[in-house]
Formats: sequence, C-alpha cells, structure tokens
Amino acid sequence: MPIHLYWGDDEAARQRALAAQIEALVDPAWATINLSRLDGGDPGQAAQALEEARTAPFGAGARVVVVQRSPFCQACPAELAAQLEAALELIPADGHLFLVSEGKPDARLRTTKRLRAVAEERSFPLPPIWDGAGQIERVESAARDRGLALAPGAAEALAEAIGSDGLRLASELEKLALHAGSAAGPITAEAVAALIDGQVTSSLAVGDALLAQHPAEAIALAEALLEANEPALRIVAALASQIRGWLWVCLLERSGEQDVAVIAKAAGIGNPKRIYVMRKQIRGRSPEQLLALLRRLLDVEAALKRGADPGDAFRDGFLLAALAQPGNAPRR
Repeated sequence: MPIHLYWGDDEAARQRALAAQIEALVDPAWATINLSRLDGGDPGQAAQALEEARTAPFGAGARVVVVQRSPFCQACPAELAAQLEAALELIPADGHLFLVSEGKPDARLRTTKRLRAVAEERSFPLPPIWDGAGQIERVESAARDRGLALAPGAAEALAEAIGSDGLRLASELEKLALHAGSAAGPITAEAVAALIDGQVTSSLAVGDALLAQHPAEAIALAEALLEANEPALRIVAALASQIRGWLWVCLLERSGEQDVAVIAKAAGIGNPKRIYVMRKQIRGRSPEQLLALLRRLLDVEAALKRGADPGDAFRDGFLLAALAQPGNAPRR
C-alpha cells in the first residue's frame, strides 16, 4: 500500500517505525534521489510532497516521501485538499507517501475519510501516565525492536526511571545495548540502576504531594520532571486529568454511588480497579479542596501560556494551592 498514515504523541516510536520502513524500502545507493523529507507545516512543501510522490523512483528500490507535521488530517486548506484528492490515484506502486503527525486525525474531515479508505494507518500514542502496565509494555516493545532481552524487573525499573520521555528511552536503550554487548545474558534491573540516572517520579507523584498538602515536595518533583525535559504543559495536563478523576470519584460517592464500574465510566477511567486506589487517596478530602487545586492548576497553565518560566509558574501555583487548602489560610 503506497500511502501510510502515522500519528501519535510517542515521537520516538513513530520515528523508529518510520526508520525501519525507510531502511526496508529505499536502496541506500539511490537514497539521495529517492528519499524526500518535507515539512507539512509549510503549505508549499506539503504540495511539493504530493508532486514528488507521483514520480516513479530512479534506479533500484522504492521512492519514499515523508511529510512530517502532515496537515492533511487536521486543518487542511481546501486547495491542498483538492491537490491530495488528485494525487491519491496517481502514486505508483513503488512509491510510498508517509503522512506523519502528532495529533489524532480529525475523523470529520473529508481528507481523513479519503485517506483512511486507502492508507495503512498506524498509531503511536503514549500510554497514560497512570498506566503502569502500558508504560512497561512500551519499554518492552522498544527493547524488542532493538533485539534486547530484559530480565524480570528490568522493564519496570526502566519505566520508573524514564517516565514518559520517549526520546530519552531510546537514548538509554542504546546505552544498555552497549552494556549488553559486553555482558552475557539479558539486561537486569541492577544494570538499569547502575547505568541510568533516573528520577523516579512522575506527574502522578506531583499530584499525590499536592493532595497531601506537601507543596515543597510537589515543587521539587515538578522541577525534577522539568530537568528531565518533560514538557511543562504535559505535566499540567496529567495533573488536571488526575485531579478531575479524584473530583468525579468524590462527587459520585457523595451522591451515594458505590458501583466502581459506573464511577469509572462517568469519570472516564478505563480501569475500574483504579477507583479503589483513588478512594483511599481522597479519603477525608472534600470537593471544595479538589476544586481549589484545579483552580490553582489553571493559574499555572495560564502563566505558562503567557510565557512565564515553568519553574516559577509551578512554584507560585503550588504554594497558592497549599494556602487555598482549608485550615491553611493565613490569619489576619
């Protein structure tokens, strides 16, 4: 199939899959002619990609055209959409057009429907930060792609040390691969601990510290995430999702609902077993406290979008969140 639709926010996995396809399809001797990489954020380059995809390859191997930041399944201009329609039937069998984007395709668009009818579609979503099993599976999959064997406990240790940083996962696996080359047997948890300077934290740990009214700990954990190149707005999004989940559980329980499946569905939580953990976490907390945390988090997001330093935004927001908790307001 000559058209490929790759999307998802796991950039490292996307690029790994794309590199494997290019290696399989393009003859290295003809790569300078038969491999094009274009930026779909530029309408001119997006149009150029459609033109090049219709051209048969030179020499051996296939022609591959890669469009990063593909606009065709997002806000696609009408003129570009028409060019796409005209090009789809003209791509030769030995030509391959890869449309790559971070965001999920907009299923309402005509271009998305048209592409999905003819394209190979692959998604590369990052697992939710609370999904420990998903994080571990992601590590195991990345290790398998590199031909690395992991001993029991190694994937868990690596997932804890890396968090959701896919690019860092790729880098650390390269380091472990070199180590494995000089050692017999699979990579162990001890090797992970020895070779990787991991900050064992996540946005969930930040939320737990805020809920426990430990602002200094929350600030330190947020700073560790920022130093590990975790995007500030992604931390905010994960915290907002976590606090909203607590709020839903709190409100539903106060209304008398006890069925964990019903609560999980209403709160948008895929695994009902998480409800038991969340109930313990929010025991003794009121909806007003959780709403206060959400308000402070919105203040952090607003500060970030106005260009504030991420460290300052989190420090100010988390300290205000602590003061907003009942019983912590300063006396006049």
